[in-house]
Amino acid sequence: MLHSAPLGLLSLLCILSGIDGGKVLVFPLDGSHWVNMKVLIEELHSRGHNVTVIRASNRGFDEEIFGLLIGRLLKIRREGSSIWNRLHLEYEIIMKFKSMHEDMMQMIERMLEDNEIMKAIQDTKYDVVLADPAAGGGAILAYKFNIPLVFNVRWTIQGEGHFALAPTLLSYVPVPGAELTDKMSFLQRVKNVLTYLFTQFQIAVVTDPIYIPFCLKHFGPSVNYFSLFSRCRYLEFVQSSGKHGVIVMSLGTLITQLPQDVTSDIAAAFAQLPQKVIWRHTGPRTMTLGTNTLLLDWLPQNDLLGHPQIKAFVAHGGTSGVQEAIYHGVPILGVPLVVDQPDNLFRMEAKGTAKIVDIATLDRTVFLEALKEVLHNTSYKENMQRLSKLHHDQSMKPLDRASFRMSWIEYHSIDVILTLTAALLIFAFLFIYVIQYLFRVLFKKKVKRAL
Repeated sequence: MLHSAPLGLLSLLCILSGIDGGKVLVFPLDGSHWVNMKVLIEELHSRGHNVTVIRASNRGFDEEIFGLLIGRLLKIRREGSSIWNRLHLEYEIIMKFKSMHEDMMQMIERMLEDNEIMKAIQDTKYDVVLADPAAGGGAILAYKFNIPLVFNVRWTIQGEGHFALAPTLLSYVPVPGAELTDKMSFLQRVKNVLTYLFTQFQIAVVTDPIYIPFCLKHFGPSVNYFSLFSRCRYLEFVQSSGKHGVIVMSLGTLITQLPQDVTSDIAAAFAQLPQKVIWRHTGPRTMTLGTNTLLLDWLPQNDLLGHPQIKAFVAHGGTSGVQEAIYHGVPILGVPLVVDQPDNLFRMEAKGTAKIVDIATLDRTVFLEALKEVLHNTSYKENMQRLSKLHHDQSMKPLDRASFRMSWIEYHSIDVILTLTAALLIFAFLFIYVIQYLFRVLFKKKVKRAL
């Protein structure tokens, strides 16, 4: 364990300086997680990237202590010891994990207070942080220095990553550790809910008391510590756009850049708008690019179009992009190039949901005026929303079709909630009844003695 939280800033494999090599800051964890991380580090090294690994001076993960605890757990399972012994051991394991997180945060605290280390990280200008999400140090450093963040395993400080981040219904999604499948009986669903409540207890005991005060101290009340683990560069950009919103531009998977003069004109037109722009572009960065434009090598197009801040979609007119724009009700400024794209956009323009710009005559003025028309002429948005409603008009939603065998009560775990509530009320009633009975017995004895 990191009992004294000594600092060790160990730079590994940093001697390479390839022209195209990136700078990677790695924040790993020991144990089996290191096996996975080591493979990634070695592969990054072999491809010419500069890698810096941050570790504590000691190991940071006491395998001997955890080995003893696991040995005791196996003994309890084999010998069938009492449930109280099992709960006590589980509590010990939770406390060991809490101690590990406390020591980790002590190390990060000392790092943040060390001006030399902070300056070294700042001056190096890392391209990405590769971190183990089971510890919070990597995510905190990525947020501190505004560096893109990549995780290497599925387990976060709040449990299994997908379960922690994605909206999850306990009626058919088993909690990790519950040993259940997506097909559960009533009693199994009760077990699933109880397991979920126990995981929330673990979070409340282990991580919340450590990370919440830390983030409050260093980042202020506006930063929730778990948001550091789900931080998304383009999402933050979108949310900062205010009332003007965001324009998304993507020309599909094959066309990642345009001729330089066209790119310069488009960038110059974007720079004159109050809206922010997310543009999938892999070519050279043009000098006319405004501060309101974010260039990305890749973007989650469908997810972005579904965000309420998106005001327009600049697209080439591919089938997938058009369908996604219809589904989310986002008007299109079309720049058709090849194959079916002109036909797709012609049909959209005929329905009043898109405006087409000819690539042959496109310049910054033409592009800007066309974009302003799509943004400010409400008919484009209204017509596209009408198509979107038709697109959504189905007798049964896809999610409902996927779970049609489950009743509404089962789907929302109403029967489980009622059962657990009834059990809690019965327990409370019995507890109060026993207390009252004991008071009556004691009171009668005192009265008899007084007489």
